[in-house]
Amino acid sequence: MSNVIRTVLFDLDGTLADTAPDLAYALNEVRREQGLEAMPFEQIRPVVSHGGIALIRLGFQLEPEQAEFEPLRHRLLQIYQDNISTLTTLFEGMETVLDRLEKRGVLWGVVTNKPAWLTNPLMEQMGLAKRAATIISGDTLPQRKPHPAPMLLACEQTGSQPEQCLYIGDAERDIEAGRAAGMKTMVALFGYIEEHDQPEQWGADSMIDTPLSILDWLDSNTAISA
Repeated sequence: MSNVIRTVLFDLDGTLADTAPDLAYALNEVRREQGLEAMPFEQIRPVVSHGGIALIRLGFQLEPEQAEFEPLRHRLLQIYQDNISTLTTLFEGMETVLDRLEKRGVLWGVVTNKPAWLTNPLMEQMGLAKRAATIISGDTLPQRKPHPAPMLLACEQTGSQPEQCLYIGDAERDIEAGRAAGMKTMVALFGYIEEHDQPEQWGADSMIDTPLSILDWLDSNTAISA
């Protein structure tokens, strides 16, 4: 049964949803509060997948051990929480992907390093919480990606074996976690890939340029569970 994909799992930021506009807004609001000019969106976008720490590093050239760092990160997340779905959308074509998976009886879910207090409201406000078969956040377990434990919990919750799952993400830790769990893996090149990243070296089973290519890959490479 290893060629049957029963469950498709997504990273959240930069794979399922385009969250960069709201996170960029939050970072630039913090910069404005500190008397700094807004940074270009194109500069912020590639960093978004790596979370608040990476954004504060980018926006203020600070490291976590510096005294100013944590208050700025806290403020960033506060602003983001208040504007969590203002500009965020599914990537173009993703709604079609989810609809088709559901019609085929293929489960889908999310495994993200985003903490639950941000993940859950975002999924709710996007109307996805009840549709997802599993939502694993960065603080659901003591471990987070690239550790395989969150991936294996998603398998448990969907009643799927790892080899029956496809995990799609836009960061090396996503592919590392999926592979360590024994899943098929796919790089979302439409996500938040940094200039120095080399996704072709991450060892994924596939790399895709658009969400609709997920359906093409499933049709071409696997027998899909009915």
